[in-house]
Amino acid sequence: MLAKITSKNQLTLPKAAIAAVGAVDYFDVEVRQGQIVLTPVRIQRGDAVRAKLAELGLSDTDMADAVTWARGGAPAHGAAEPSTGYAPAAAPKAAGKKPARRK
Repeated sequence: MLAKITSKNQLTLPKAAIAAVGAVDYFDVEVRQGQIVLTPVRIQRGDAVRAKLAELGLSDTDMADAVTWARGGAPAHGAAEPSTGYAPAAAPKAAGKKPARRK
């Protein structure tokens, strides 16, 4: 298949090529060894994400708790990541050295 690039760097893809990959709005563009490689990208829409969350039985509260946990805080209802059972070791202090004095 042959496609011509315009003076504005636009390229019209042949119908057969689009039919082979399905209807998509976006392509990832990559250059490999002097070739331009177009990979179809299907962007998840918000309604598709919400439908998947509903399918998994996750509520708005579950999502808010997950975001809070991921940002380093504990969720509101008290669930938290399990403790590792040990505390990090303190940094060793330099023995016998006095801090340098400023002049």
